[in-house]
Amino acid sequence: MQDTIHNLTRTDDIVIVGGGLAGLFCALKLAPRPVTLISAAPLGQGASSAWAQGGIAAAVAEGDTPEAHAADTIAVGGGLVDDAVALGIAREAAPRIHDLLSYGVPFDRDLEGRLAVGREAAHSARRIVHVRGDGAGAAIIAALSDAARSTPSIRVIEGLVAEALLTEGGAVAGLQLREAGNVAARPLLLAARAVVLATGGIGHLYAVTTNPMEASGSGLAIAAHAGAVIADPEFVQFHPTAIMVGRDPAPLATEALRGEGATLVNGAGERFMAALHPLAELAPRDIVARGVFAEIAAGHGAFLDARQALGARFADRFPTVHASCIAAGIDPATQIIPIAPAAHYHMGGIAVDGRGRSSIDGLWAGGEVSSTGAHGANRLASNSLLEAVVYAARIADDIAGRAIPPPARLPDALVAPRGGPPDAASVKRLRATMAVHVGVIREGKGLADAVRHFAAVEREATSIALRNMAISALLVAASAWSRRESRGAHFRSDHRAEIPALAQRTMTTLTAAREIAESLSSLPRAAQPMIA
Repeated sequence: MQDTIHNLTRTDDIVIVGGGLAGLFCALKLAPRPVTLISAAPLGQGASSAWAQGGIAAAVAEGDTPEAHAADTIAVGGGLVDDAVALGIAREAAPRIHDLLSYGVPFDRDLEGRLAVGREAAHSARRIVHVRGDGAGAAIIAALSDAARSTPSIRVIEGLVAEALLTEGGAVAGLQLREAGNVAARPLLLAARAVVLATGGIGHLYAVTTNPMEASGSGLAIAAHAGAVIADPEFVQFHPTAIMVGRDPAPLATEALRGEGATLVNGAGERFMAALHPLAELAPRDIVARGVFAEIAAGHGAFLDARQALGARFADRFPTVHASCIAAGIDPATQIIPIAPAAHYHMGGIAVDGRGRSSIDGLWAGGEVSSTGAHGANRLASNSLLEAVVYAARIADDIAGRAIPPPARLPDALVAPRGGPPDAASVKRLRATMAVHVGVIREGKGLADAVRHFAAVEREATSIALRNMAISALLVAASAWSRRESRGAHFRSDHRAEIPALAQRTMTTLTAAREIAESLSSLPRAAQPMIA
């Protein structure tokens, strides 16, 4: 059912923040328990999961097994995947796919009526279930949004942003909310004892991203500001094939195109991935992203060539990508597509256990804002939607077995700062700094400069939205500076080797990130790392 913001001061409901896959699925799984679902954008909009083109990885085909799926996940995770977590998720894939079918998701089927499966990078089998080739995310979110709106126990409130998590005695006490797009509005305080954060990732902290503008790290920031433990924030996956046609966010050319035989070429028409990895275009994403980045940095340009692999079949097989290309004046059936790596997915996030519980009592997290240990240093293609539904269901099960105390009335006190909109120039500089110094290829001097910059922005911001962006950026940059090796999606040009002794997950806090920034700022000027 729909509701407005005007009667929102305290609730006994479970409060879910985020209208993407994890939030919607969790709300539906909690039914008939009352849920208040808060979404900054209208349901179906503003969620990265709605833009997912690849699909969901699930060992549902004959001859495939969850054990093989887990092994592939572990193999690409840079030695940081929690084996038990990977296997558990793989084993729960089939029932979660069944749930999605029951909610009306029209997965593609073969001529015999079985689920059709495709192959993507680093998978040893065809196990990706799709909807019309590249429309899985949009179809899933549309089906779940319809189901949520028609479920009486789910109160949907659109147009609110969570800008602070309120705690008391180490436990969740409520949220500070504000009308989306109305920075002049007075913030609202909502007293609640059980909060599920499903706010998505951090892609919009980068100048080039495939994520919607709502993916600016707000959930990560408010949890960290409240004291939550943050896991693996340095690991950011860059999709190798964002379509570079001057749009922000950049349209995505799904990895499934390469699974169907599309190749990567430079401006001279030469393939370059075969010399970098035995799997060539189907190598793990971090390797492909660096290969594409290197060609662009060398002035050769990088392009996706689907002319021979798909040709005239492109429009039917991949209508979303086709539409993006045509809108930019490119016919992918007859022309090569200009590409570049773009911030795509955050392996790090709020540290959660196997039930989705964070380090703060009464706070759960699911989807991209969380870090479960499933992805390690490098996410396997199409595992993100699977993880989201698996952990959303686990969170619902965990909450269903708990008695949630009634909320206390919150004092009329707001989390500062209360200023106006984030300064556009400051946001632009933050995103550029992330792209240049905390991007595909990193090095110590640039990372140190980024850490100092983000810490200063956090201290001085008069806009809470900008402060939250700076908090998330600081967490990523400080952990990237601290990890002096290259592992998975984290590549240091000044520490190119993978160090066996560092094969452990990062567990950090905002306090620790601030201490790193302080230590870098207090160095004698001659000793401070400077921009090269």
